[in-house]
Amino acid sequence: MKGVFLTVAKKQDKIFSVGKEVHSLDNLIGRYIELAAGKSESQFEGITGNNGRILCYIARNEGCDIYQKDVEKEFCITRSTASKVLTLMEEKGLVERCRVPQDARLKKLVLTDASKSFVNMMNGNMNRVEYALTEGLTEEEIKTFIAIAEKMKNNIRGKVL
Repeated sequence: MKGVFLTVAKKQDKIFSVGKEVHSLDNLIGRYIELAAGKSESQFEGITGNNGRILCYIARNEGCDIYQKDVEKEFCITRSTASKVLTLMEEKGLVERCRVPQDARLKKLVLTDASKSFVNMMNGNMNRVEYALTEGLTEEEIKTFIAIAEKMKNNIRGKVL
């Protein structure tokens, strides 16, 4: 049904919206991550869910130079949003922007010691989050979900970025 826009599906008198379901799932994941991270730990107060995701992304790519444009692409956010978020993270002492020798305009993102502690704590929690998300799903269902999510992101990416 290429070109046909189905925004809702009706099943047993209940209307389902793909966008609503994705948004609800994202909210639930965010809440679960906050619980798993133990928001009561004072040393990590002020680190938002987005901050945590960005820190974990930088940590996962250790050994590679990560720049603001990489964060924009990975999280499907605009340049201005990435700039604001990274500036706030820099002010909180979570990341540093370091010049690279090959291009004075580029600044790679580097984790601070404080954010490395946070990432270490989060790595253990992320395994619990993944388990909670995929509990009861087959490997095939997980692969199908990821493939569909990638297609949906590609469908909309060109329209918003």
